[in-house]
Amino acid sequence: MDEPSDATSTRPPRALPVVPLFPLPEFFLFPRTVMPLRIFEPRYQQMVEDLLDTSGRLVIGAVVPGHERELMGAPPVHPVAGLGEIVKHEHLPNGHYVIMVMGLQRVRLSEVPSTRLYRKVEVEPLAEAPVPSASADELRRQLTAAVLARAPGVPLPPDMPMSQLADLLLLHLRMDAATKIELFSRLDVLARARGALEQHARLAPTKPPPDPPHSP
Repeated sequence: MDEPSDATSTRPPRALPVVPLFPLPEFFLFPRTVMPLRIFEPRYQQMVEDLLDTSGRLVIGAVVPGHERELMGAPPVHPVAGLGEIVKHEHLPNGHYVIMVMGLQRVRLSEVPSTRLYRKVEVEPLAEAPVPSASADELRRQLTAAVLARAPGVPLPPDMPMSQLADLLLLHLRMDAATKIELFSRLDVLARARGALEQHARLAPTKPPPDPPHSP
């Protein structure tokens, strides 16, 4: 008598999505945030033109610290990055583009060959570990206070996901690139939030510049 076959054992692995890579120094695309970018290099103009005809999705990878002078080539990027989607664009008369990119999720990168002027990467979606319920209320209170200290008046709905609160705090902290990369890469939301709160306590809040004097 034949043994039942295991259909899942013969199923080919699902191919991971391949998207363009846009490397930038000290730039992090956080989920649920919208960032404006001006595109002027010919290879990235080609990238935008290709994206407008397809899914509109790309990865913005943080250049590894120390390689910022290699932007005209192919600088190494951190393997955890933000996947985003172009939600609005403007094509300027000089050929440049202004694009608005919405962050979708954190992904792990693996570079693949590209026949285009720009680089491409295979992206693996990364799942986050949620905050334990026993820590949630106090952590939300601390994160909310820290975000409002950095960005007074920013709207914080009571049901905002904890991961978004932690990311919002990171977004408003001025810190060195290596530290920000390490915190951005934490998939445990509790660990990321605690790291952001530690940096908030260590760094003095940035004061807005004074209003310019009025002309008589």
